[in-house]
Amino acid sequence: MDAFTELCIELLSPLGPVRVRRMFGGQGFYVDGLFMALIDHGQFFLKTDDTTRERFIAAGCVPFSFETKDGERVMTGYYRAPEEALESPPLMLPWARLGLEAALRAANAKVKKAPAKRPAASKSAAQKSAAKKPAAKKTAAGRG
Repeated sequence: MDAFTELCIELLSPLGPVRVRRMFGGQGFYVDGLFMALIDHGQFFLKTDDTTRERFIAAGCVPFSFETKDGERVMTGYYRAPEEALESPPLMLPWARLGLEAALRAANAKVKKAPAKRPAASKSAAQKSAAKKPAAKKTAAGRG
């Protein structure tokens, strides 16, 4: 693992155990199983959403973007961490928390959007006992 990746792990470590996975030529960072940051071309980006994005923009941070095979530029919800935040874990902590909060909101939104599975209809106890009893035979007079 390179020195910059090690630094980013150290910067995120106050949030909890950090796991790193290679992805798309870069690296993805997970805290508590939530994908919340990435490194691409030697730059560190944190997840944002509608709640946190303006803080990153106000700090002069730029979004992570990439070019598709068709030559289109795609902007993502990840913004570069402020340069000064890369100096120490205490300086990164407020920004890292914003990234983790955005990742948590995204994960919760996915859970809410998942279609609810309906459990198979269960027979009531009365239906089960009625099914076990043979039906009364009707006589010619129509009585049971």
